[in-house]
Amino acid sequence: MRGWFRDTTGGLPRTFWYLWTGTLINRLGSFVLVFLAIYLTQARHFSAAQAGLVIGLWGVGGAVGTTVGGTLTDRWGRRPTLLTAHLGAATMMLALGLARPLWAVAVGALLLGMFAEAARPAFGAMMIDVVPESDRLRAFSLNYWAINLGFACAAVLAGFAAQAGYLLLFAVDAATTLVTALIIFFRVGETRTVQTGAPAVGPARGGALRVIATDRVFLGFVALNLFGALVFLQHISMLPIAMSDAGLSPATYGSVIALNGLLIVAGQLFVPRLIRGRSRSHVLALAAVVMGVGFGLTALADTAWFYGLTVLIWTLGEMLNSPSNATLIAELSPAELRGRYQGAFSLSWQIAGAAAPILGGLVREHAGDRALWLGCLVIGLLMAAGHLISGPARERRASRLRTPATPVEPVTARRAPVPEVAEAAAIAPAEPVKVRATT
Repeated sequence: MRGWFRDTTGGLPRTFWYLWTGTLINRLGSFVLVFLAIYLTQARHFSAAQAGLVIGLWGVGGAVGTTVGGTLTDRWGRRPTLLTAHLGAATMMLALGLARPLWAVAVGALLLGMFAEAARPAFGAMMIDVVPESDRLRAFSLNYWAINLGFACAAVLAGFAAQAGYLLLFAVDAATTLVTALIIFFRVGETRTVQTGAPAVGPARGGALRVIATDRVFLGFVALNLFGALVFLQHISMLPIAMSDAGLSPATYGSVIALNGLLIVAGQLFVPRLIRGRSRSHVLALAAVVMGVGFGLTALADTAWFYGLTVLIWTLGEMLNSPSNATLIAELSPAELRGRYQGAFSLSWQIAGAAAPILGGLVREHAGDRALWLGCLVIGLLMAAGHLISGPARERRASRLRTPATPVEPVTARRAPVPEVAEAAAIAPAEPVKVRATT
């Protein structure tokens, strides 16, 4: 166990651990998203349609935030983008908790979603900057583990905090976001680098948007992730409805879905050793099949233990998918466009977050519950085929970007990078994340 722990956590840059700590603290206080629907309908007495509008505006803000955040990450810098996003999110968190009219709550949710999601591209780009390529698989696994541990604890703590008043949920969430911003401000330096003498991939070639829009290898991977997200997010939209129709209580759904976080917390740190050295395309294909089978079996479930079994199966697919996804996105992203590539990838999750409940509801209404879950199985199998077919092209592209480029010069910043960041930037290759979607 000591050897496994050293192999899993040892040798990572100090800056990574500051980011990891900020992630864990932030997720420990992520109360609002867990209880937002209940808060809007019970404390604010909004209708279900009004609550859906507010949550939808949160998603719209998130889509804008990932796009703008990706651009600012590359042009302005990782550190100022992270600080602005966290400070803005903390402010809007309190504003949303104090808002009373529907229009004020709606605007607050829109702005909160924008600031909260703007941090994702900057965080992902900074992780790629400071962690050497050989260590990224376990680094992303550790970060994903922290996200799920924090979220699982937040779900439990939020119930106690809500008993003292819903405003406390917003206050604690804002406080943990502010603490994360302070960690970044005092302990994390700028990591963005500038290529000297390298071919332009920005405005000289038509702009970053054109580069991404014509990157068929990257867009193909994003499209596969979008389909996977449409399947995965059914667990928070259609699964509770299916369990309710089976005569199971909301408390039973909470207990069943908690198995997802428990399995990730217990087993995610063992995944890097399990998949190290294996073909990423094969791992992603296997993850798609396992996830598809897990959701497909939901068509046969009618008891709590059976639903719990399906959750455990598709969680295994999620655990295989997440670190492989993150490392591949890192290698498909040109160094000077890491933020915008991260933003484009995050945008696929925002689109899926808005489309999954709509499409799931339409399929369920017109074709039935069983057709929905069997459709998820078919999508999983098609995704697996897609990963196997497109895998060689992705690896060739990653290999080209991995070729050493000309030396890089650190961006001049008001605060000098900490030594380990400068060292990581100097050796970083030129190639290029329940929230859960949740971040």
